[in-house]
Amino acid sequence: MNKLLVLALLILATITSPAQSFEGKITYTLSYKSNISQMTDAQWSSMMGSVQEYYIKGGNYKSVLNGTIMQWQLYSNAENRLYSKMSNSETAFWNDGSSNPDVVLEVKLNRNAIDILGYNCDELILICKSGVQKYYFSSKLAVDFLLYEKHKFGNWYDYLKESKAVPLKSISQNAQFTMESVAVEVKEMKLNEEVFQLPQNTKTAKSPY
Repeated sequence: MNKLLVLALLILATITSPAQSFEGKITYTLSYKSNISQMTDAQWSSMMGSVQEYYIKGGNYKSVLNGTIMQWQLYSNAENRLYSKMSNSETAFWNDGSSNPDVVLEVKLNRNAIDILGYNCDELILICKSGVQKYYFSSKLAVDFLLYEKHKFGNWYDYLKESKAVPLKSISQNAQFTMESVAVEVKEMKLNEEVFQLPQNTKTAKSPY
């Protein structure tokens, strides 16, 4: 086998091999537009949080927020549960990842839509029964979407199977508010498994919502 053919095969293998999944932390700023007269934009921001620290490793992720009500969310791949902890309760309530009351009606993809932190991002639009969700992502921040195959809740698998990457920006609309999330820092780092474990002695219960 000549050297040129060997080089060509090496290049082809590099191109076709799957990207390594991103492991680390992404920090987002969050902003809100209220869709109900009883709540202002500022009230939603205070309650839900204006900064989100998102940690991901393999099939697990955790979000830590600075809201006065919303504190953190944790997805356990082994349990296929999304835990949410709010300041007004000692209990972390969980949703079954396989349950999804929403329905994705249409999917649209626009290439090279925006640059975020130096990443050239595509735009993915999910038109859902609950409203419109827009995501902006780069293939350089890949995710093994098959690890989230059972995570139907929140249309997360519907997003990942199309993008195969963590989002750097998202815009979500619902009856209460429109939320925009934009990444301000991407930090690749090795994370301990303890990050994705519930704090010791945490009370848990199935979410009524």
